[in-house]
Amino acid sequence: MISQADNYIEYCRQTARELRDPHDLALRGRDKHTMTRAVHEEIARVVELGPGDDLVDIGCGDGTLLQMARALGVNHAIGTHATEEEAALVRDMGLDARQGLSHRLPLRDSSASVVVCNSVLLIVAREQIPPSLREIHRIARPGARIYLGEIPFVPGPPPEPEFDNLRQTLAHLYRKRGLRTCLGMARRVAYSKLTGSALVIRTGIGVSFHAGPEELIAMAASAGLRIVRYWRHQHWAGRNNYLFIKPAGNDLENPSTRN
Repeated sequence: MISQADNYIEYCRQTARELRDPHDLALRGRDKHTMTRAVHEEIARVVELGPGDDLVDIGCGDGTLLQMARALGVNHAIGTHATEEEAALVRDMGLDARQGLSHRLPLRDSSASVVVCNSVLLIVAREQIPPSLREIHRIARPGARIYLGEIPFVPGPPPEPEFDNLRQTLAHLYRKRGLRTCLGMARRVAYSKLTGSALVIRTGIGVSFHAGPEELIAMAASAGLRIVRYWRHQHWAGRNNYLFIKPAGNDLENPSTRN
């Protein structure tokens, strides 16, 4: 029987070990390079990224935003990844990447003028969201712009079904994902039989956290972050993007929360 495990960290580690295209680190699927660039161009525009900024990109994917930041003349740009395997691949591109989870960041207090956490919190367990937001507050300096992107406000899709035999599994993959995925699974099955190892499909696509705007904004406020605005994501239905700041001193102004 082929079993499944929705362990995001192990899925990331497996992706890094089997990497064919650096863009695979973005975990958006193949042939999504244009979308990845468009998403990060919007992020750079929204946070007004520019010379003198110190950027931290939590879950930096294939390093697209870090490369943009370098071109824009930022002072420093640091990315983090869930696994050392991913971080090492980004460092091989000449970028600064470190291993660290969202609730335990390997960075100094008040070290960032811009913090980006895009398409990350949705796979973080709900109980780790408050400490993750507190970590973002800790590393942000007063006045920092904070972008939290792709936060689902509806539950994710149900998990993929499990089947008792290979034929059923491959037929399902062919119908749902196409020939390429089906053949890739067939190769993995053949390898597992040759090595005598158990075959575990690590999907890594489960949505662990979702929240409507009121809940997310309240959670961020409890961590010391102030909302600037939020808006619907342009590519993913059922998700919002948020822009926060870390207030400086007694700055308690309460701006509009919606475009």
